[in-house]
Amino acid sequence: MLTFPSKTKLFWSVLHTLPLPPPPKTTTISKKRAAEQNCLSLLELCNTFPKLSQLHTYILKLGLQSNPFVLTRFASTSSDLNAIHYASSFLFAPEAKTHLYDVFLFNTVIRAYAQTKDSKQSALFYYKMMVKDRIFPNKFTYPFVLKACAGIGELSLGLIVHGSVVKYGFSDDIHVLNTMVHMYCSCGGGVNFGRKVFDEMSKCDSVSWSAIIGGYARLGMSSEAVGLFRKMQIAGVRPDEITMVSVLSACTDLGALELGKWVSSFVEKEKLQKSVELYNALIDMFAKCGDVDKALRLFRNMAEKDIVSWTSLIVGMAMHGRGLEAVLLFEEMRSNGIVPDDVAFIGLLSACSHSGLVEKGRQYFELMSKEFGIVPKIEHYGCMVDLLSRGGLVKDALEFVQSMPIEPNPVIWRALTTACRARGELKLSESMTRKLIKQEPMLESNYVLLSNIYAKLLKWEKKTTIREVMGQKGIRKIPGSTMIELDNEMYEFVSGDKTHIEYKEIYEMLDEMGKELRRAGYVATTSEVLLDIDEEDKEDALNRHSEKLAIAFALLKTPPGTPIRIVKNLRICEDCHSATKFISKIYNREIVVRDRNRFHHFKDGLCSCGDFW
Repeated sequence: MLTFPSKTKLFWSVLHTLPLPPPPKTTTISKKRAAEQNCLSLLELCNTFPKLSQLHTYILKLGLQSNPFVLTRFASTSSDLNAIHYASSFLFAPEAKTHLYDVFLFNTVIRAYAQTKDSKQSALFYYKMMVKDRIFPNKFTYPFVLKACAGIGELSLGLIVHGSVVKYGFSDDIHVLNTMVHMYCSCGGGVNFGRKVFDEMSKCDSVSWSAIIGGYARLGMSSEAVGLFRKMQIAGVRPDEITMVSVLSACTDLGALELGKWVSSFVEKEKLQKSVELYNALIDMFAKCGDVDKALRLFRNMAEKDIVSWTSLIVGMAMHGRGLEAVLLFEEMRSNGIVPDDVAFIGLLSACSHSGLVEKGRQYFELMSKEFGIVPKIEHYGCMVDLLSRGGLVKDALEFVQSMPIEPNPVIWRALTTACRARGELKLSESMTRKLIKQEPMLESNYVLLSNIYAKLLKWEKKTTIREVMGQKGIRKIPGSTMIELDNEMYEFVSGDKTHIEYKEIYEMLDEMGKELRRAGYVATTSEVLLDIDEEDKEDALNRHSEKLAIAFALLKTPPGTPIRIVKNLRICEDCHSATKFISKIYNREIVVRDRNRFHHFKDGLCSCGDFW
């Protein structure tokens, strides 16, 4: 509890004996000023809601409910105590004297609402009231109003406020423009408006660059975010930790480990403050870009860790198939007094799933609600379905779904459908996929899944019909692609790609790889080619998969013995998985593949997943 000076303690004790006597009718100006100063001092020290309520009564007793200084301080204190709803009901009551309101009071209330999680709409309500009452905004008003627009995420509102900014003459204020860039990048479809505002700014500081880089990173436009960061360096603007968190997020999305390493070195070189958030971003980047051991070393060097730190590393271990280590980290987190949340359990259950720890997963699922009182969400149920399905317990998975207390979502049905298909339960898989299409008629993966099932059943006419339906609805299949980072440049390949300037050399390398693979005993998994073509054509189609093109390019461009790291946007196919095991042994290379589900570390003809993915 806050310790007050002796006089203040005495004053609080008096407040506890309310009602206070009314002020003398002959109050002089000096006494009123003294009462005002007393109120302001007590509001400054106020640290609990009951005290705020007492002060409210005291303000009314002294007749200071129209004093602009007291009202503004009352609003500010209420904001600090998360009691802005209480304050605004008093400040803007129908009987209040609106002619005494000023811009400072409105700014305080708008700021408070803009910083809440669920009441950002109220910030815009009081902004409208402010303008309606002819109280003109100043340059401090708009950053809060624009922040509220960003939180709501409605582009139309942001455009209206942008018009007001121009109307009231604040379109050159850097603080207003910085928040405007952030607002546009937070609203669906607004990133181009944000970029236009940014490009037209006469002067940009680190906050400006952070706003636009962060916007691109959040929207998954990671290449653009990295490109802007490079322009920021050319412009000579020193980034801050917020910028670096966004750049690291972009590196994570791209799987750009070398660039991520450079960013890590840059942080050290520039002696940027390593906040918990920056540390967490570094851990997440290294874990998701393939160097989970570096992530672990960073984690161990942290002086202060939060739940995100632990969860990031647990999820990282899960992605790399190091489930037992993830379990040990989880238990270490508990022994350190960190109470796991629902996100931590998602990471833990995912770790059990990717490592085949079925019984462990079942135990932790029960523990989650029994010991920690966490009600399982749809994501937790999804992890359990994935755990059972990957473990080959398709019947158990189906029974689990049927016994769920909440309605299973399409993600769960897709996991179950994929498991049925993998285990040869094609009729059941077909039935569930048809239900998925009814639930999500415009999602391309549902049609692709059903099309592939028909191919497995050799029902080529039905497969063709599904493809025709997709064409009629304007639904396009997402093409498989693989990215590789070399010399801080990102290269992307798709199946049969001939767009690269050196495609002839790449295909020559593919032919050489094919010969070496056959000598080593590799046999193409032609069942992965779901087309009605002969075996030779199927082998040729497999040979042009994007993973193999990226690996061939890496073998051409990197010194012998150096690791190769690639990122696949979809699940790696069975044939490419088998071929990559052979390639790692033939060419003595460690090959790290990050696909949509997890990491695969290929070395000496083996994969870290143990062929369990």
